[in-house]
Amino acid sequence: MRRTVSGFVAELAGGGVVRARKLLVATGLVDQLPDIPGMRERWGRDVLHCPYCHGWEVRGGAVGVVATGPMSVHQALLWTQWTPDLVFFRNGVEISDEQGQELAARGVRVVDGEVVAVVGEDKITGVRLADGTSIARETIVVAPSMVARVGFLAGLGLSPVEHPMGRHLAADAAGRTDVPGVWVAGNAADLAAHVVVAAAAGVTAAAGINAELVREDTVRAPFDARTEAEVTTRVLGDRRHGLAAQVSGE
Repeated sequence: MRRTVSGFVAELAGGGVVRARKLLVATGLVDQLPDIPGMRERWGRDVLHCPYCHGWEVRGGAVGVVATGPMSVHQALLWTQWTPDLVFFRNGVEISDEQGQELAARGVRVVDGEVVAVVGEDKITGVRLADGTSIARETIVVAPSMVARVGFLAGLGLSPVEHPMGRHLAADAAGRTDVPGVWVAGNAADLAAHVVVAAAAGVTAAAGINAELVREDTVRAPFDARTEAEVTTRVLGDRRHGLAAQVSGE
């Protein structure tokens, strides 16, 4: 992706080229999972992340939350709404005394030690720790690092910035980025946005882009209908006044 005098040029993987005056980035994000054998293979089936998206399907089961960062305790507390059988695998992540008390208050068992594998073939049967201990679980919950898919914007001087949930492209409420003419909507800007929120952001950004294009076209236009009519009226008026002056001898 590069800038030109008239806008932007996108070079496609297949060799094609697309030109545009404005750019709306809606490329979403990539979930980067911990490098734990068995986790990626089961992602989206019985390795999950969102209690609102998947909680109902695994309600009442044996769930294990594998910590990946400071938000993992919050994630575990949310999952206690779906099951009383919840284990929090600390996995090297430090938790405060207060967080430990919160987990205990919700009946969550905290297990120390590094998780080195998710165990199971067709279905998860548990996790294995670095010391060889295996703990039975039916579902694993993990918070991936969510990274906006915006690497192709580096040539425009735009890069993702750090966010508690990963990395996203910074923008204002309307979707404008720091680079004039570049807008962003959806998960590339808002890592937590659901489909409805992402779609609404796209509408907001599109309306802003359209308004900006109309404004630019208006400035560039030599005359619009209103201006041309005003000029014609003024010229004819000047001629009439000139003729009247000659007749009166002024």
